[in-house]
Amino acid sequence: MSGLGNETSPNTLSHCCQTKVFLPHFEPRKFTVFSDKVIKASTEKTCDSDVKQSPITAETKMDMSEDTKLDKSPQSFTPELKTESTKVSYRFRCPGPGMFQCSFTGLVFVVDQEAELLYSTVQWDESLLQSAGKMAAGPLFNIHCPEDAVCELHLPHCEAEDALPSEGLLSVVHVTDDGMSFLKPLEITHTHVIVKVSHLSAFGLVWLGEMLQRLFNNKKPICAQVLLFLRPPDRGIQILDVFLLPSNLPLSEVSEQQKADHITLPSACKLIVDQRYSVLSASEEFEIQPEFAEFYLNYGPNFPPTFMVFLTPNTETLTVMVKDEDGTEVWKCKVLLPSPKRGTGQSSLPADDSLQAEERLLLARAEFIQRVSDTVLNQLLDKLLERGVFSDEEMKSARTKSTADKARDVIDSVRRKGSEASSFLIAALCQLDPCVSRELSLR
Repeated sequence: MSGLGNETSPNTLSHCCQTKVFLPHFEPRKFTVFSDKVIKASTEKTCDSDVKQSPITAETKMDMSEDTKLDKSPQSFTPELKTESTKVSYRFRCPGPGMFQCSFTGLVFVVDQEAELLYSTVQWDESLLQSAGKMAAGPLFNIHCPEDAVCELHLPHCEAEDALPSEGLLSVVHVTDDGMSFLKPLEITHTHVIVKVSHLSAFGLVWLGEMLQRLFNNKKPICAQVLLFLRPPDRGIQILDVFLLPSNLPLSEVSEQQKADHITLPSACKLIVDQRYSVLSASEEFEIQPEFAEFYLNYGPNFPPTFMVFLTPNTETLTVMVKDEDGTEVWKCKVLLPSPKRGTGQSSLPADDSLQAEERLLLARAEFIQRVSDTVLNQLLDKLLERGVFSDEEMKSARTKSTADKARDVIDSVRRKGSEASSFLIAALCQLDPCVSRELSLR
């Protein structure tokens, strides 16, 4: 899809903090022709024609989609991740007809046959949205399915349940090389916007323009998330980065840009766009910068921290609070920090290639149990099952355990299976979590 995946320059990143992200335009040659006409035509049609027009087996797909809605819930899947620089792409093969939900992005795909899904987030063209009187309400997903089997998409929104948008306030934009059109949702649930699709490219959620949104929503809060990342010590100084982000932004998109450890905590809160917030700690000895920051709807491509907490040496726990400009507490959590890294931030484990793979795992065992995330563990289990290292029973048993017990089960079971299995686990961890594998001297 031309013009959607351009990288942002380093200069753009340096100006990103506390400002809205500057996004590149699509190819000027195409949109000088299409932008005014395509937008005008698509909005005047109220998107009904976009929903109705389905050149292939529209009736069959409708029937299948309706049947699928009778299922209790979508089947959750953990996609295969591929990271190039800080860009993440997702891949999953649906085993057959059904409704499938991505555990990373929250996207739900309704498919009518076995099919491979390939998708990633791409940059919005903010100027094009503004010219249409719209603003981004979620990531823009570039989706491909070679089998053309997807008949319905459910895109996660960040509206609070008591403030679901009124008719026409929230819609789905479909972006192609020829321009963009707006699709009227089939339904808006408390978590997703459902739209019927006939062919794939880029899809994302949009609101009416910012000023109209303020009038309609009367500054009602949206669902948001507070993410914490702990940087490795640098010259004895350790920094806890605090991110205020909309809830429908995938964690995987943020974590790939951070050379830091994500601290898993309850992250849900409600925030108001363009309102000022502050971060405080129960201990006054921590310096926090800035004093106040506005909450923006940042959907990438860059994610600078909203706040930085400068920790004192040997800090093990702290309580972090987020308050609005009136001093009302909107989020609070006690934070247990991982053990600090030694010296330069690297693990002291020996990076000796002469060691057998199972010996290397044994040396890394304690930190592996402490540091590997539940998301990565589930992906490792999928890969171990696919490779035949784990049986179905072993995988199911491990999934029922807590994160620490799951990590302990994975690394101990693999070590007992010998050098080949241990080498495979090391390679898989290096692919799925380069940061942790590097810190454990496994790469």
